[in-house]
Amino acid sequence: MSHKAFYEFSADIALEKLKEGNQKYVKGTHVSMEVSRILRRHFKENGQHPYAIIISCSDSRVVPEAIFSAGIGDLFVIRVAGNVIDSHQLGSIEYAAEHLGTGLVVVLGHTDCGAVGAVLSGHGGGYIDYIAKDIAEAIGEEKDPYRAACLNVEHCCKIIENSLQIRKDEEEYGLRVMGAVYDIESGEVSFIK
Repeated sequence: MSHKAFYEFSADIALEKLKEGNQKYVKGTHVSMEVSRILRRHFKENGQHPYAIIISCSDSRVVPEAIFSAGIGDLFVIRVAGNVIDSHQLGSIEYAAEHLGTGLVVVLGHTDCGAVGAVLSGHGGGYIDYIAKDIAEAIGEEKDPYRAACLNVEHCCKIIENSLQIRKDEEEYGLRVMGAVYDIESGEVSFIK
């Protein structure tokens, strides 16, 4: 870890903040976040210190800041269809862990994922095939959409953990990588690792 020898929040504290934020979201009918000029200036002058890194699907129904009742500067969010992991996402994760002091990485899959559904139904084509290939490798012969989403999340967590820098940060500094699945109807997040 080149720039941060500590995490602003331990992985356990960050996880509790995510769980508490999700419960607020599930119970509420309206989620709001402060976006004042004063707050924006604060983050411009003081930088960002997110307590969690969230890798989520690009699905417009999956909005991590809302799902976890978070605001500006709280989460370092990486979005890509099917929440797949490649070198770009790994670089972003390493940046947030090493330079911003973020100690929790959550791969957030979701129910009714179009990317997982495309693989299950055999659809694809074009650049979508790059995503579909990764998901197909993750889910194997699984046909149940929920279980397939879970397998995809678990596969993505393994890719992250197999990154040399991430593994080193886990061992030396307590970085934690875990998976979760968001239910787009209930709003609940189930942590699966």
